[in-house]
Amino acid sequence: MPKIIPTRTPMAEQPPAERVRNFDEVPFGYTPAEAVAEAERCLLCKRPTCIDGCPVHINIVGFLELTAKGEFRAAINLIKESDALPAITGRVCPQEAQCEKVCVMARKYEPVAIGRVERFLADWEASQGDLSVPDLAPPSGKKVAVVGAGPAGLTVAADLARLGHQVTMFEALHEAGGVLVYGIPEFRLPKTIVQREVNYVCSLGVSLVRDFVVGMTATLDELLEDYQAVFLGSGAGLPWFLDIPGENLSGVYSANEYLTRSNLMKAYRFPEYDTPIARGRRVITIGGGNVAMDACRTALRLGAEESIVVYRRSRDEMPARLEEIHHAEQEGIQFNYLTTPLAILGDDRGQVTELECLRNELGEPDASGRRRPVAIPGSNFRIPADTVIMAIGQSPSPLIPRTTADLTTKRDGVVVIDEATGKTSKQGVFAGGDVATGGATVILAMGQGRTAASAIDEYLKTGVW
Repeated sequence: MPKIIPTRTPMAEQPPAERVRNFDEVPFGYTPAEAVAEAERCLLCKRPTCIDGCPVHINIVGFLELTAKGEFRAAINLIKESDALPAITGRVCPQEAQCEKVCVMARKYEPVAIGRVERFLADWEASQGDLSVPDLAPPSGKKVAVVGAGPAGLTVAADLARLGHQVTMFEALHEAGGVLVYGIPEFRLPKTIVQREVNYVCSLGVSLVRDFVVGMTATLDELLEDYQAVFLGSGAGLPWFLDIPGENLSGVYSANEYLTRSNLMKAYRFPEYDTPIARGRRVITIGGGNVAMDACRTALRLGAEESIVVYRRSRDEMPARLEEIHHAEQEGIQFNYLTTPLAILGDDRGQVTELECLRNELGEPDASGRRRPVAIPGSNFRIPADTVIMAIGQSPSPLIPRTTADLTTKRDGVVVIDEATGKTSKQGVFAGGDVATGGATVILAMGQGRTAASAIDEYLKTGVW
């Protein structure tokens, strides 16, 4: 029986006062000794609930046992049997709500830091300069088109390539990675790591075509003329707004645009990259998810004197990762909880000057399971600001459904799929990730990608829909 160690091994990170002045990654990662020490905390359960809590079903107990023995190569190879992007999931996966949440240690003590060990192993492999590539099945002669090179698309492409199918990824942007490159900031996920994982997928024989917008460059039906199956992993890039007065004022951004300018178009490295972006002095971010945390922390690093979050529920209801909220609080982000925006106000030049809000109190839980915000009459107040960022959610682009017959979508543009297979209403077309959920986590997108890859393989072999 392994010795019980109640608390997890700490991971060093940049001090808040330093990191708010740069875009370098905040946590430094484990050393080999720290990774071994943390892996030794695993109880090696015979019925590991942590694996059930992982959307891609990584053999967690297996890789922790190998890590504890110092067998890092074997450990990372075991992870990559289920997860083609371990350096990414080790950083941005919400382990605290999935594998670590159901860790047996969590019943009385701190759960094993599964994500931190996973990150260490992926980085260790890269440091050796020798990325292992698994054996591939013999060529099947079947061709699959993957629309979108984000988390879901990369996962599908990797799994199908390993099964012997010829895979081509079609990416609308000039860089692969999807939300990993345009949405998640450098300080949370360095882009060199994303490129490293994309290169790994391509090393399996996957082809990548950039600047290819399905629905414009070619339609889905045209792809089906050349490919036996298509996977839609085109994400959710259509931002939501609140439909309140003043959203057309200068200084109002969607988080999609704001983060894309900073991340994909490298505005954070101005003047090396000549990308314009608002560098407001008082920046308000509306929302409480991970995207909101990314936006408010980016604003601080771009020079904001005050970065403020407005969220209509309390801290306990925020959907963002606890680690991201904690980091934001450390960095001096101001939080206005139980606050609903009513209008954005501006001056005679059309520039944002204030956000008018209303105080809330919490009522009964709604369909999301979180307590519903209830407005307090007469509690209006205003917050001065020169920049407002909307981070309240997003939907899939309507481009592909508009140009594709027989593809069923919901009212918000989300593609309807069979959850067990990823099949859409159109024969030969599968989907997964944000295009089928409207916006979720990287690891859930990857989990849907793995499910779809298995179903695509079966379809290619049998022809049965």
